[in-house]
Amino acid sequence: MASEAQRLMRPLNILHVLRTPVGGLFRHVLDVTRGQIARGHKVGLVMDSSTGGAAADAVLRELEPALALGLTRFPMRRAPGLGDLLAVTQVMRRIAAREADVVHGHGAKGGAYARFACSRRALRVYTPHGGSLHYSRDSLAGRLYLGVERLLLSRTDLLICESRYSADMFRAKIGAPKGLVRIVHNGVAPGEFEPVAAAADATDLLFVGELRLLKGVDVLIEAVARLAAEGRRVTATLVGGGPDRDRFERQVETLGLRDLIRLPGAMPARQAFALGHVLVVPSRAESLPYVVLEAAAAGKPVIATRVGGIAEIFGPAAGRLVAADDAPALAAAIAQALDRANETAAAAAALRTRVAQEFSLDVMVNGVLAAYDEARAARAR
Repeated sequence: MASEAQRLMRPLNILHVLRTPVGGLFRHVLDVTRGQIARGHKVGLVMDSSTGGAAADAVLRELEPALALGLTRFPMRRAPGLGDLLAVTQVMRRIAAREADVVHGHGAKGGAYARFACSRRALRVYTPHGGSLHYSRDSLAGRLYLGVERLLLSRTDLLICESRYSADMFRAKIGAPKGLVRIVHNGVAPGEFEPVAAAADATDLLFVGELRLLKGVDVLIEAVARLAAEGRRVTATLVGGGPDRDRFERQVETLGLRDLIRLPGAMPARQAFALGHVLVVPSRAESLPYVVLEAAAAGKPVIATRVGGIAEIFGPAAGRLVAADDAPALAAAIAQALDRANETAAAAAALRTRVAQEFSLDVMVNGVLAAYDEARAARAR
């Protein structure tokens, strides 16, 4: 619920800028947007027009009537190029037309557009959502993206990170912004704490997310293959779409796992939760993944790697997390979770309680607005 200070805060004109309307970043922006509207603020969205698909289009059509500052979509390319100049100009025009008080950029591209385009009048806010932080300074792409981030430090009035891990990585790889740094964890809504019953044909394991190497899907497939080689036929459902889907399908075929692993495509997380008994998050890198919060809220047991802010979600139980990129360790964790059903259920119940207490949607929305208010006050001094 809104605090007394937030009830007294004058309504703000807030523009959220992002590139691709998919995944956890999009879900975060939608949740924050709805919460800000419910608290009396005028909100608009600016995003790419060529991605997201039918699912995103349907969500945005439903939300658009509530967007007092409108919905603006135009092409935003993933790779850097001359088209970025046109995109920044488009964002600049939207900021001026809507007299934005706050321009909040999300992800590497959305954050760059928002801060390059934003005048001194509006508060310039950035949430990385992983983004550039996933890149290494040793790669050409990393040097480019991290270099742009360093250039934008002077144009960042407020950095909001979803985890302490992200804030620490930002300082280590990029530096300290001239403005405030605040940590606001992602949150889930009360309705997401309704349990999801497993379907009659649910597999032992479930993955939900983008099918790409960064998410460690190949490591999960290898872990299933290792268990099969030991005489244990563990089944898995890999839900999602992404650039490496064909690669993973070939890996499943090569390892002879077609009767153990199925790939049904993308679907909403709560629908997917019925398709498997234990969620596996084998990521090589993360920020603060919504899928862990969503699964925990639904009472789903979770096996995850110790990357990004996942340890912050698990809290006292973080010792159960698995090393990333380690198929033998992941296979062992899977076998233990399946063999010790009572312990696994108890751990899931404890994690559900922790998420309910520490990672609520109201706490997240109020935290973002409080950070805006604090940054605006600091700039006025």
